[in-house]
Amino acid sequence: MSLQTQDSGGSGMSASSDALGDRFYPLYERLFGEDSEFVSEVETKLAQARMTDTVELYLSRALGIGFISGASLWLIGLLLGYGVFAFGLLENETLIGIPVGHGLLLDLIELLRVPAIVFFTGLVLGSIGFLIGFGSMVAIPYSRASARKREINMLLTDAVSFMYALSVGGLNQLEIIDAMAQADDTYGEVAMEFQSIVKETEYFDIDYRTAIRKQALETPSDDLSQFLTDMLSIVNSGGDIESFLEDKKEKHMRTAKQEQELTLETLELFGEMYMTLSLFPLLLIIIMVIMQMIPSADVSNRMLYMVVYGLIPMIGVGFIVLVSTVKHDEPGDGYLSMGATDQRTETGQEGGLLSLGLIEQFTGTYSVFDRIKNREGTYETMEVLRKPHLFFRDNPLVTLALTVPTALVVVVTAMVNGMAPMSWEELLEKPIWGTFIYLYLPFYIIALPLAIFREWNVRYRNAIVNKLSENLRKLSSSNETGLTLLESLKAVSDTTSGKLAREFEEMHTKVNYGTSLKEALIEFNNKYHIPRLARTTRLITEAQEASNQISEVLRTAATASENHDDIERERKSRTRMQIVIIIMTFMTVLAVIAILKTQFIDTMAGLETSGGGGGGADGMGQANFSENVNVDMLSVLFFHAVTLQGIISGFIAGYIRDASILSGLKYAIGLSAIALIGWTLVA
Repeated sequence: MSLQTQDSGGSGMSASSDALGDRFYPLYERLFGEDSEFVSEVETKLAQARMTDTVELYLSRALGIGFISGASLWLIGLLLGYGVFAFGLLENETLIGIPVGHGLLLDLIELLRVPAIVFFTGLVLGSIGFLIGFGSMVAIPYSRASARKREINMLLTDAVSFMYALSVGGLNQLEIIDAMAQADDTYGEVAMEFQSIVKETEYFDIDYRTAIRKQALETPSDDLSQFLTDMLSIVNSGGDIESFLEDKKEKHMRTAKQEQELTLETLELFGEMYMTLSLFPLLLIIIMVIMQMIPSADVSNRMLYMVVYGLIPMIGVGFIVLVSTVKHDEPGDGYLSMGATDQRTETGQEGGLLSLGLIEQFTGTYSVFDRIKNREGTYETMEVLRKPHLFFRDNPLVTLALTVPTALVVVVTAMVNGMAPMSWEELLEKPIWGTFIYLYLPFYIIALPLAIFREWNVRYRNAIVNKLSENLRKLSSSNETGLTLLESLKAVSDTTSGKLAREFEEMHTKVNYGTSLKEALIEFNNKYHIPRLARTTRLITEAQEASNQISEVLRTAATASENHDDIERERKSRTRMQIVIIIMTFMTVLAVIAILKTQFIDTMAGLETSGGGGGGADGMGQANFSENVNVDMLSVLFFHAVTLQGIISGFIAGYIRDASILSGLKYAIGLSAIALIGWTLVA
């Protein structure tokens, strides 16, 4: 229990959770039998989620949390039910409209109906509270197991390629499993599954065949389970592990392309859904504007506010959440470690002013290290001041530390000087200027630098992988002629242009000055920290430790990289159409709302002005229009609607394109600028 408490991260919280589970354990025994399928399934999910709790303790704790939340909502329900009658929110006389006659039955109903309603309210809310508390606890292992399954399936293709390359490099099956287990900084949850196999054999004296069989049953990924099962059959039969891994590599590469095709087709469906859903608020706005012109219709401005400031953002956020269920982020941070023997590359992952490197581990021990740290901090600060654009390129989010206070100062200054509207009525008089001060100007001050440096950072890092496949092929050819890997790096750098070739030359120079080749490779990788590059670098570093002749390994790495390039090209080609659909949908919304204002609202208001006090039906209709429709308010709401639509559409386009919200900044800036310029012309 103490080990479990320590693993949970907080002794007080874990102790209280264990005490809660112990208290509700008798209830668990009463509700769930030994052969319960539900308990067996939760136990499986706990193992797949790598959660250390036993199923009995976990479900007992879930029952306790469910009881606490249920009791809390039950009490709230009782108070709510009592308050409905105590404050006269519900009439007691009209509570039951069913005739029951006179006599004892009527007296009994009159006596019990209020307590019954109060009790029923508490019971319903209490049941909901229990289901929320218990259900959320039970859902945690399911959610974690699903997340692990998703990451395993995403990395499995590269992991199999990694194992095949190691087998080509001469490692046997046990060494391959051990190397895979140590590659957790690159292959994440796949490596964690192989770590379980290694730990079973090292600490529990289990043969590795049994450990593989057990892990095949416990892993959340069906694909990895099938791979381990097939691998076990090859091991038991003494088959050729290299041929097996080669076949599996080809199979999983085909599977990755098929899954990419399925994902892109789903995104195309979502794009069509968004085109329909994003037009729904526009239809509501048109309907409510027309209904406001009808004297007998009861349409308040509050509904328009809800559509513009509530429904439009909700549809955008909901669509991003929907896309996130199928759009896969690339797992991993792209950093590699040297292991326990050398912490130089680990401590210098960030580098620069935000991390001073290895010296931070020794400060406080001797005063000389404190002085070194101060000098290093001063040097890095001067480097940032000398070249701030490079610092912001490497750390785009740091721009927020400057732009957010600047935006606040600008807005507050405008308010103090009377340049910004201070009330809703003043905003109605100056809708474009007020919206520009409160929304557009802060948004541009914050978003423009962040978007510029973020795009620069992405392009700077991706320039390395643009020719990765080609250069790996060249390295393989050079290595095949008899050159060592170091000599191959020099040969490729001399005959190739581009950023990657310059990095090869720099690695060659570092090794000549005493740095090991593995350390030079890892430092190069951590400089750009791209997950795809990290997997390739991990493969080369593992292989070069065994032999200098690794042409087959490099060829395998080139094949994996080319497969990644094919998938990336297909993704960019197919998502480009989704971005066009989103932009055209926004342009449609902008055009329709602009036509609605200029050709309908402004025309009706102009007719009223030109008609003056004319009598008859026309005069009554114009009077009804002026009484029911606030033209200035509608103009502001229309402007805000297209502005919000533009910003949200931009973020959605960026997320579909690159699975990153920040990628949508450039689209949001462009579409919001179109909305601002377009509405300035319209108004």
